[in-house]
Amino acid sequence: MSEQRERVFISGNEATAEGGIAGGCRYFFGYPITPQNKIPEYMSQHLPLIGGVYLQAESEVAAINMVYGAASAGARVMTTSSSPGISLMQEGLSYMLGSELPCVVVNMVRGGPGLGNIAAAQSDYWLATRGAGHGDGRCITLTPYSVQELHDFTAGAFDIADRYRNPVMVLADAILAGMMEPCELIPRRELPPPDRPWAVGPHGPDERERNIVNSLWVDFDLMEAVNLRLQERYAQAAQEITQWDEFGSDEPDVLLCAYGVSARICEGAVLRAEEAGVRMRLIRPKTVFPFPSEPIARWAERANAVLAVELSMGQFVEDVRLAVEGRCPVELLARAGGNMPSVGDVVQKVREIGIKAGLIGA
Repeated sequence: MSEQRERVFISGNEATAEGGIAGGCRYFFGYPITPQNKIPEYMSQHLPLIGGVYLQAESEVAAINMVYGAASAGARVMTTSSSPGISLMQEGLSYMLGSELPCVVVNMVRGGPGLGNIAAAQSDYWLATRGAGHGDGRCITLTPYSVQELHDFTAGAFDIADRYRNPVMVLADAILAGMMEPCELIPRRELPPPDRPWAVGPHGPDERERNIVNSLWVDFDLMEAVNLRLQERYAQAAQEITQWDEFGSDEPDVLLCAYGVSARICEGAVLRAEEAGVRMRLIRPKTVFPFPSEPIARWAERANAVLAVELSMGQFVEDVRLAVEGRCPVELLARAGGNMPSVGDVVQKVREIGIKAGLIGA
């Protein structure tokens, strides 16, 4: 029997916090930064009521190291921040990768670089998919595009983090953070303690052998072995959890690729295909690491062109081009700094592509 969900009207920030609680988070460490401040505020009110721990750190650097400590002890733990704060967490994330520890990090992206502004952006794509600090490790990265997905993806991120012993980043943006939509909440429930044979303590006389959690590997072969294990897990994740959604024509002239709030704009454009004079199909990645290269490559074989739409100056489009591998031209519609393309802008860009490809007249 499927679980009964309460349907509520809720903001993206609050839905994210409820998703964390539903996913088993009982430890939250963070530092305030707009536009995600409602998440730590919500956690500070709700976690103590269910026996959890909320602690405001003195900085994002301190917060991620508190996450590191809690994860080492076997806790289900998360933190949330926004772009400059995520930058400060990079060293701690790298230590967690080197120690092979799970955690969940939510990034409500704002305009940048620098302090930027508090408007929606997608310019942390490289930071999320190539990042997690120095070294060869990467965050598994999920990209919700609605309040419901923010809730569900955050709840599910804990199981993914556990399965691959790797930080998972939920990559959203300022619009989704503040947006209010109907959302069906996963019921809060007390989950059984996860099996953590690698965690430190507790270590009584009848307990298992003592563990040391460490990211310092002076021996060359041991350091390489850590990297090889990480790469094996990423390959396994690519087979098991790569997710995307598709929408539009089964015989597209132009393939649209977009994630997050940009995909919502592109859905509107697909519905106006008659106005564009060109048939469109949208592929919306739900995971961007691992990236859904296979469906993009498959549809690129049949389309005349691909258009990537993103709120950054050309980051997501790099993965799209790698997936297309020259099968057809790849175009980019990019806005930045908090500015967003309209549905009409996407339709106009598709018309230009159609004219260039000789699909329609000028």
